[in-house]
Amino acid sequence: MFVGCIMLNQTGRKPVKTVLPEFLERWPTPEAYLASDPDEVKAVIRPLGFYNRRENTFRRMSQDFLVWDHDDARDLHGIGRYGSESYRIFFKGERFEPEDKELRAYLGYPQLVRYNKKGSIIGQCRSASVSDTALHSCE
Repeated sequence: MFVGCIMLNQTGRKPVKTVLPEFLERWPTPEAYLASDPDEVKAVIRPLGFYNRRENTFRRMSQDFLVWDHDDARDLHGIGRYGSESYRIFFKGERFEPEDKELRAYLGYPQLVRYNKKGSIIGQCRSASVSDTALHSCE
């Protein structure tokens, strides 16, 4: 999951959907990844862009993962709010109102900010909950 989160940083879903399966097939565990040749990894992830930075992030995150206590995913190098909230929801089974817009949409929460077609924030709503149906459109 964390590799996918890092791949999705500044990259659309379509390229990630083509690269992620090959990546996970070649390097299914942190140990396998850490034994990999960085140049081979870069060749696989090149279509995502930022391949030097991503390879370094994957390597540092894999090292962290081997000693991680599985509490807060933000303790892993390269994992931010989206990865942390995803881990809490999908692996720990926690129920809470996430801040990330994609997770909010997935769970059916109204958006707290308005975005234009380019993804830029153009307005902000007051705090909302799922039961606050008037804010579903966040106008």
